[in-house]
Amino acid sequence: MHGRLKVKTSEEQAEAKRLEREQKLKLYQSATQAVFQKRQAGELDESVLELTSQILGANPDFATLWNCRREVLQRLETEKSPEELDALVKAELGFLESCLRVNPKSYGTWHHRCWLLGRLPEPNWARELELCARFLEVDERNFHCWDYRRFVAAQAAVPPGEELAFTDSLITRNFSNYSSWHYRSCLLPQLHPEPDSGAQGRLPEDVLLRELELVQNAFFTDPNDQSAWFYHRWLLGRADPPDALHCLHVSRDDACLTVSFSRPLLVGPGTETLLVMVDGAPLAVEWRTPDGKKRPCYVWLCDLPAASFDDQLSQQTFRVVWMAVDAQKECVLMKGRPEAWCRDSATDEQLFRCELSVEKSTVLQSELESCKELQELEPENKWCLLTIILLMRALDPLLYEKETLQYFQTLKAVDPMRAAYMDDLRSKFLVENSVLKMEYADARVLYLGGKDLTALCHLEQLLLVTHLDLSHNRLRSLPPALAALRCLEVLQASDNAIEALDGVTNLPRLQELALSNNRLQQPAALQPLASCPRLALLDVQGNPLCQAEGAQECLAELLPSVSSILT
Repeated sequence: MHGRLKVKTSEEQAEAKRLEREQKLKLYQSATQAVFQKRQAGELDESVLELTSQILGANPDFATLWNCRREVLQRLETEKSPEELDALVKAELGFLESCLRVNPKSYGTWHHRCWLLGRLPEPNWARELELCARFLEVDERNFHCWDYRRFVAAQAAVPPGEELAFTDSLITRNFSNYSSWHYRSCLLPQLHPEPDSGAQGRLPEDVLLRELELVQNAFFTDPNDQSAWFYHRWLLGRADPPDALHCLHVSRDDACLTVSFSRPLLVGPGTETLLVMVDGAPLAVEWRTPDGKKRPCYVWLCDLPAASFDDQLSQQTFRVVWMAVDAQKECVLMKGRPEAWCRDSATDEQLFRCELSVEKSTVLQSELESCKELQELEPENKWCLLTIILLMRALDPLLYEKETLQYFQTLKAVDPMRAAYMDDLRSKFLVENSVLKMEYADARVLYLGGKDLTALCHLEQLLLVTHLDLSHNRLRSLPPALAALRCLEVLQASDNAIEALDGVTNLPRLQELALSNNRLQQPAALQPLASCPRLALLDVQGNPLCQAEGAQECLAELLPSVSSILT
């Protein structure tokens, strides 16, 4: 057997690898210890660069060692000549490239490169853009590199048009490039700002049509890739609605003023300032949320002093001014009337059509027809089905309501993993439609019974509602936002799956509450109702708590002001 190479057994190979790893670990630990000792002793010289290079070259994610290198480089800036510093920087940039080849998604390496380039008097930004392009050729979804490219483009003042052309080249090569689509959504508003304010809002129609054609090519090429669908949704989106006071309500009986806003806000010192005026004279008040928690909220209220109501006057004007945006709303309380209010004549565009914009109907209709055409070819494509639903919402939510519900059924069958999300989204749309119908009828009664709802939303729009029917749904709870219904007198929520009543608190006018055939387990679950001072009739028949011994007596003790409790 002379002359033959001995082949190691698997046990020998494993042992050799273990010894090799141990040797590397010893070197790693000794180099790390040496760096920390030098740092503690204040010896921040070039030897520290050499030691950290040995470690970072193998593991670029050791953040503390990047900090050490920065400390060394800052000290050397004061000691080296310009020529020596230039050579040092070139070496550092080369070392960073080698680290990125080891791990192209190293947070520490990209951050250190930003720091280094930011300290140079005349960085070569063109070279950095070239570097980004090379790394994105290897991995076009490397978001670390995309972040760095945006940094470089901003520092070099690269025109947005040039960067847009760069995204064109990547998207044309591969439509499945979420980062390129996202970068495009950042660049287009810069290229086409709104003429009035310069804010980033809607795109001009010709640009929009061009982008829609591009994105349609993408999802007809690969209908299952979500990148293009997300961008499509952004294209048809719109900016947030302007800040506004939606509704103002004054109650003489409760000595309370309530106001609702277009967005959640925090009122108080150092935040938003609201000014209350009665007949032109400012009034000092303390604002609070309906549930008493200090957090951003759509609805805020304040107690009015008894002196603010003058029974001798035929009418009084109450005004609220939102100082930050110079918005205001006022209502007139007539003599002998218990309440007064003023609200916007809201439309569906103002209230609910924020996911998709109100573009010209021809554009949206064309998009809807294209998506339906694709859906015929790809009947189980969830992105296409969801986009069809959103487009129909944008065109006419009430006209397409029946068809929308049918598409929801198809979508749930196609994507059962997200059935609960679809149920909540469907519930959201149904609530919106019901609120719109109520607004058009100028009513204060809202019927949401028997709609198979799983969630409630937009309760801030129901400030003036007096009767609310939520019966025969699939609700598991009543949300805290329910406290915004300051005028609610009758609430019907029977035949649901309600297990808790944490949201039914501080409703000053609630008189009747129907909760039969739910899942309330213990009498203590009704404790929040004690905060409703006018509650007189409570129906909890068919709940498990009714089976508990002495339930009637326990409820009577828990809610002494409720005159009639049906168990």
